[in-house]
Order: sequence, then C-alpha cells, then structure tokens
Amino acid sequence: MHIVVLVLVEVLIVIGLSRLVGLGFRSIKQPLVIGEIVAGIMLGPSLFGLVAPHLAVTLFPPETFPFLNVLSQVGLIFFMFLIGLELNPKYLAGQLEVAVLTSHVSILMPFSLGTLLAVLLYPLVSNASVSFTAFALFLGAAMSITAFPVLARIITENNLQGTRLGTLALTCAAVDDVTAWCLLAVAIAVARTGNFAGAIPTIIASIVYIGLMLTVGRWFLQRLAKHYLRAGRLSQLLLAGIYMGVVASALITELIGIHLIFGAFLLGAAMPKNEDLVRELAVKTEDFVLIFLLPIFFAYSGLRTEIGLLNRPELWFLCALVLGVAIAGKYIGTYVAARVSGINKREASALGWLMNTRGLTELIVLNIGLELGVISPLIFTMLVIMALVTTFMTSPLLEWTYPKKLIRLDVIEPELEAETATSANDADTYIRPYRILVPVANPSTQKGLVQLAVSIALSSRHPAVVNPLSLIEFEEDYAFESTPVEADRLIAQRRQQLEQLINTLEPLETRSHVHPIVRISSNVARETAQIAALEQVDLILVGWHRPAFSSNRLGGRVGQLLSTAPVDVAVFLDRGSDRLESLLVPYSANIHDDLALILALRLLINHETCTLQILHVLPDNRLKDELNYELDIMMEQLPSSVRDRIEIKIVQAPEAIQTVVEASKNVDLTIAGTSRTWGIERQTLGRYTDQLVIQCCSSLLITRRYSQVTAHLASMLPDISSQEPTLRN
Repeated sequence: MHIVVLVLVEVLIVIGLSRLVGLGFRSIKQPLVIGEIVAGIMLGPSLFGLVAPHLAVTLFPPETFPFLNVLSQVGLIFFMFLIGLELNPKYLAGQLEVAVLTSHVSILMPFSLGTLLAVLLYPLVSNASVSFTAFALFLGAAMSITAFPVLARIITENNLQGTRLGTLALTCAAVDDVTAWCLLAVAIAVARTGNFAGAIPTIIASIVYIGLMLTVGRWFLQRLAKHYLRAGRLSQLLLAGIYMGVVASALITELIGIHLIFGAFLLGAAMPKNEDLVRELAVKTEDFVLIFLLPIFFAYSGLRTEIGLLNRPELWFLCALVLGVAIAGKYIGTYVAARVSGINKREASALGWLMNTRGLTELIVLNIGLELGVISPLIFTMLVIMALVTTFMTSPLLEWTYPKKLIRLDVIEPELEAETATSANDADTYIRPYRILVPVANPSTQKGLVQLAVSIALSSRHPAVVNPLSLIEFEEDYAFESTPVEADRLIAQRRQQLEQLINTLEPLETRSHVHPIVRISSNVARETAQIAALEQVDLILVGWHRPAFSSNRLGGRVGQLLSTAPVDVAVFLDRGSDRLESLLVPYSANIHDDLALILALRLLINHETCTLQILHVLPDNRLKDELNYELDIMMEQLPSSVRDRIEIKIVQAPEAIQTVVEASKNVDLTIAGTSRTWGIERQTLGRYTDQLVIQCCSSLLITRRYSQVTAHLASMLPDISSQEPTLRN
C-alpha cells in the first residue's frame, strides 16, 4: 500500500476512535481529552499491538511514524498557540499574592521531590548517555506541571469560575503554567547541551527573545489588532499573517535551542486580548487542530507507550512511587501554602486536587523528553500513567471535597440573593415558597412555557417562585467558548435574554417572583435533576422538543427527566394558544393523574375565569369509580367559587384516548398523567410512548408524579396538611 494512502487510513482510524472513546469518557464525567489519550494508547503496543500484533504492524508500520510525527508537531505548535491565546490577564486579577505563593510552593514541592526521586530512578531506568542533571531537571519539571487548559475546563464545567476557589485556582494555574514552562525550557537547554554551564547561552538567548516578543512583538501585534478593529472581521490575509508569525516564532525558539512549542506559546501569550479578535481567531483555528491534528499526536504518543514494559513487580512499584510522589508533591505543596495564606481547609484541599490536574500538557512535556532521549520508553510509560491517573482523579475528588451543594452556597444567583436575605431576616414567619423550575433552552421561543409556570405557581395570597433554568452545554473540552472568561460572557448574555423574556410576562406584578438561574453543564438532564434536588423545587416544567435521532416526542432529555428527576415533572406541548380559559383533565385514578388534577386546581384557584372539566373515562364493562380519597378531601376544601367552575364528567367508552382527543377540541389546555390509558407509559431506555401527545388537539401538559401530591396545594389550602393522607402506592 502506498505510504500516503496508509497514513490517511491511519488518520481515519485515529480520528474515529478518538471521538468514540472520548465520548465514552465524557459519559462518566471525565474530560473528553482523557478518552482521546486513552484511544491513542489503545492503538499502540499496549493493546492493539498486544491483541493483534500482525494487523497492528500492517496498519501502523514504523515507516509511517515520521509522517505522524510531522502532523503531531504541527498540531502541537498551534495547540500551544491556543493555550497562550487563552492566557488572559484577567486570570491574574484575583488574589494574586496568595496565588503566587501557592503556585510557586506547589511547583517547588513536587520539583524537589522529583529531583530526589531522580536519585533512585536514574541508575535503574535511565541510560548513561543522559546526564543526571538533565534527567533530574526534566523529572522535576514533569512533576511540577499543572495543565491549565484542562483545569480551566473543569472549573467551568463545575460552575466554579465565579467562586473564590475557582478564581484562585485559575490564577494559581496561570502562574504555575508560566513558571513550569520556564523550568522546562531550562531542562531542555541542559539536555541539549549536556550540562548547566553549556545551557547558559541558550537561556540568555531565550530571555532576550522573550523580552523582544513582549515589547517589539507585542507592539506589532497591537497594530494588527487595530487593523482588525477597523475591518471588523478576521480576513484570510490577516489570519495568514498570524499563522506565519506562529510558525516563525516556533522556528526561532527551536534555533535558540529550547523547542518549537515555546515560540508558539509565546506568540499566543503576547497577542492583544481583544475579546472579539481572540474569539474569532480561536474559533477559526481550534476545530482543525482539536479534531484532526491533536488526535494524531495522541496516537503518536500511544504508539510509543508500551505498558507491557512494566513486566515486573518492582517496576510497578516504581510506577506507583512516581504516581505517589507526583500526587503528594502537588497536593501537600498547594494545601500547606493555601492554609498559610488563610484559605480554609476544604477550599485548600479542593485547590490541591485541582492543581494535580496534568492532562495533555504533561503528555506534551513527556514527548519532548522522549524525543530528546532524556527519558527512556520505560519512564515515559510510567509518567503517562501518572498523567492519566492524576487527571482522571481530579473531578471525583473535587466533587468529594467540594460538592455541588457547597458550590451553590458559594455562588448565589444575583436575583436570589435578596430573597435569601429576606428569608433570613424573617425566619420566624418564613414559609417556604412553592417553586417551579423551568428549563429554557431558547429564551426567544419559550415564553409560553414560562408563562404557564407563572400561571401555575403564582398566587396573590401565597409565596411562590419560578426559576427559568438555562443550562449552557459545551460539547468540546478545549473549545474556546468553554474557557472561564468566555463562559462568563455567555452566561451574562443568556441572563440578559432571560430578563428580556421575564419583562414580557403577564401580569406585571408576577415578574418580581421570576428569578433566572444560568449555569454551565456537560449533561443537561442530569444537571437539571441535581439543581431541582438542591433547590428543593416542587415541580420541573419542561418544554417538548423532538430528539435529534428519534421521532418519539417524549424521548431524549425529556424522557431522561421523566425517568430520573427526583421531583414531580410536567412536559408542556405548546400548540400556540395564549388562552387558559378552559382546562381538561382526563382522569383514570392513578398517582400521575392525581398530579394532573392538582396542577389544574392550582390554575383554577389562580385564575377566576378559568373552568375545568374532569373527564373520567371508564371501559364499557367497568363500574363507576371514585376519585382518590385525598383528592375528595381537597375538593371539599376548595372555596365554592372554585368548585362551581369544575365539571366532573364520567363516561363509558371502549376507546379512552379517542374520547379524550375529541374532548380536547373544545379546551385550551389538556393535562394528563403518564398512564397506559392515555397511551403515555414508560418504555425501555427512558423512552415514553406518545400516542395522546400526537393526537391531542389542544396544548397538552403531561405529568409524572414523584412526591406526595399534597405538596402542590398545601400552601394554598392549609387545612389539607392536617388531613391524614391516604395515597395509592
């Protein structure tokens, strides 16, 4: 097979497997990049070469490695440019003195432990051609790395960017990044010259070049930024000039004697941080780099990672020792420095786990070391395992140390702050408000959903709150939009859109009870359920949407919420009617229909002109059935002005669904529980059947009950809370 064709086949395999494994890791709340690194290792001798050695050699012969290496190097150059581009001075604005101390101690401790470990490892896993100084410097630098890009994404995904912990972690990581790259540059210079004295000219030349880039280079880049502002867009000519600058800067640092990646990183860091320019430049650059070039780098690394080299217990012991030193050095250094700076124990511990994140940055460092011959394939494999484990453990340990309920206390939504303060001041008379959570994917099209929530929740006599919830989902870990600064911009933009929606709600006095919540999320359904539990909401009211890969109207995220949310859920299918004058509740005496009836009663109580028809459909061979005993009690508690607007109609019919469909022609809203009677029942994989959903002529509200039905009317009818509930199981 022709070598070019073979390389293209390899690229095809690499991209496909990287995406597949990456998505698998995302499903277990791990960064997508960890899955892509694992995919690269799977293609190498650690798995593919072990299971099918002949096929592995056929698909990935050694003669293709130089081509993969070239693509990898190009990918790394532009990825490092993106990292430098993201290094925003805003990250250095908060708690800088604390961050400088913490980050430098978090480098000094693992660096010192790494150099001590080098005394043990050097005679065992190194070769005589490498000086001990170069080996120790490189191992210390590898232990000191914190992957700023991965850490930034973890902070964004956990909505920590607005907390003291998130701000401090970002500042520490930014300072750590700059310092660690300087240490690595020194280690590379020593490795290439053989000793520290020989590296001094390289170090001096590097300092001179950095100074030129941050003065003359920055002045020139600012002129480019002014040209961009005048033009209003990033033209192909301007983009070509920037890319030429990236490559030229990379070549200069290579000629100086450090490495290509430093020049690219430096140019990115020196770029003016105009928001529009940085965003457009990152968006134009990142897709090809992240989707095409970076997975090739992971595969190239994986082809050189051979876990089978750890073939003796003592080697696994050394690997565990490397891992232990790396974790302990970062954690203890960070924790002690943070505590000395006055940070409390929990935040200091969480910061220690965050700073242990190594990820892709560590893999870049290790490949440089292997390429220079500073580390052997054996120690390379040990350090790759260390990089994977330390990154993999960050999210679960962060959740254990600093769970979401504490993040919620640390970040109070602006609109809820006043409400919380009022509640605290009036603790003796405080009554927990009835609360509805309304997931809003598109504020411009879901006014009807929020208006219905307001109609159900708000009463002139009883406290209630509606929380429109907008979750911004990021599909890519390294996309520029998932950086904390950009995430804050998107959150502010979405909050403004929700405020505009709230200002259109009627009646006017209800708007003060509607408080939006905007968060970042990696899994909308799961995050919605978690927020519902944390906020102690009474009902999730979600809009219908057609899933991308299914015609089922109650599938996808809606089906997940119906199946997993730990609170009552209602799904609204808006047929475009703004009226709520006539309601229909088909009733078949199950707990989900009970909830449908209760929500209808709330609407009836809140709207004096609204009427309700309860349609009790019985099969031809079935005797008359009564309503739930508890509901009978509730009906008796209703004021006569409300009872007079309720019609209970009991009919016998062979086709219950068709009877309801016919009745829905004459009402504004039908409210039905998830019941086999109405063609709405749970199926496998979180799906629900949707027969009534398809055929209903009016707007439709589908209800699924989780909590006791009395919760929805207890605040409006206080006497009910004293009744002994008699509920169906």
